[in-house]
Amino acid sequence: MAHPVMYSDDDPGLAELRKICFGFPGAEERVSHGRPTFRCGKIFAAFGGSEKLRPGEHRRVGSALIVKVDESELQAIDEDPRFFLPAYYGPFGWRALDLADPEVDWGEVAELVDASYRLIAPKRKIAELDALSQE
Repeated sequence: MAHPVMYSDDDPGLAELRKICFGFPGAEERVSHGRPTFRCGKIFAAFGGSEKLRPGEHRRVGSALIVKVDESELQAIDEDPRFFLPAYYGPFGWRALDLADPEVDWGEVAELVDASYRLIAPKRKIAELDALSQE
């Protein structure tokens, strides 16, 4: 049974996130479990999800950005109240930020996506990205 679509193209932050993600070499969008994911082979960013509060209890965050965080950055991210532990992804070093917050810093979002991409993408795609940034 397919998952129902759980987003709309006019969800807060989705258009901006797409613009950022499609700036990375090899990036593509696929819907997985009813939500947009951005991939370069593997997922480097996802849109929408939930926060695990307690066993069996979740808070849905439809406009969440979910990214992989370098282990050295996890403590700082975890101390920032804007971020939360996304269900399913969290135990594997992923963190989430609600893009519906009117105070979202899109420069910071771009940096988070860049860092996640660099943890996930193949080395040749990272080299492509580095070459693009030197132009």
